[in-house]
Amino acid sequence: MSISSAKQTTSRATTRMLRENGGVVALVALLVFNALFTPNFLQLQTLFVNISQVATIAIVAMGMTLVIATGGIDLSVGAVMALSGALAPLIFQSQFGIDYPSLGIAAAIGVPVLVALACGLFNGVMVAKLNVQPIIATLILFISGRGIAQVLTNGNLQTFNNPSFSYLGTGKVLGLPFQGWLALGIAVILFIVMSRTTFGRYVLAIGGNERAARLSGGPVARVKIGVYMICGGLAGIAGLIVVAINSASDAARNGSLMELDAIAAAVVGGALLQGGRAPIFGAILGAVIIQLVKYTLLANGVEDEVALIAKAGIILVAVYVQQARKE
Repeated sequence: MSISSAKQTTSRATTRMLRENGGVVALVALLVFNALFTPNFLQLQTLFVNISQVATIAIVAMGMTLVIATGGIDLSVGAVMALSGALAPLIFQSQFGIDYPSLGIAAAIGVPVLVALACGLFNGVMVAKLNVQPIIATLILFISGRGIAQVLTNGNLQTFNNPSFSYLGTGKVLGLPFQGWLALGIAVILFIVMSRTTFGRYVLAIGGNERAARLSGGPVARVKIGVYMICGGLAGIAGLIVVAINSASDAARNGSLMELDAIAAAVVGGALLQGGRAPIFGAILGAVIIQLVKYTLLANGVEDEVALIAKAGIILVAVYVQQARKE
């Protein structure tokens, strides 16, 4: 083999490696950069802050990954977070919640999640039964969901002091934030569902070729409704975590722009926008990268608006890499 041929082979191998493991390479680069240049990055408090922030992105991104795997998209996740977060304080601060604290906390967690599942059901029916384009179907709740949350709270910031509920956002297990363990547990469950169950195989089949899945007798409508419900439920859980972290519910800000973060994390993690792939742990990797990019910029004095541009750039690069793989 000539020297030029060897160089070409090495170049192709390097390019292939970067395309297939770009997320890991990006994560390592971010970690090295922060360790060298970002003050206090290696302190435990910084780790806890990043875990707290990345957990909500990861939880929503895993649901978004399932939706994208069927060839869909969900723009309503931020609004569902706002609605879920608005309901919880209303319940445990109600007379019922005061008279029966334990039942009040259980209801403050269970009812918002059920409402979030109902939002996912609405999106799923619009897409699977009424054949509305996913971006239009979910745009309905994107617009109205946050409005409903603000109506419920009269547009006011809800503050509270409830250690039992706040454990969702401030509690620790084995020294690490509870929501980090929760995100990991959800990832394990979804991984098993996607890799070991018929439902998971149908999700990938629908994204790969919906017509073929339908002709083979697959329950296409039920599976689509299922993934939108899972996405809605996970968004509801994420909304509760954000409220618990802040000990306050702001319907105008809770989940704001989470759609961008979740889609970016899913795509960076390896989900194909045309459907057919659902890398659950890839979504967590993508969420970590998105959070670290934001943290890196803010910690080094870059304005938050620039972080939005960076996120858009990340999506652009991820889509380019996907196209390169396809070719």
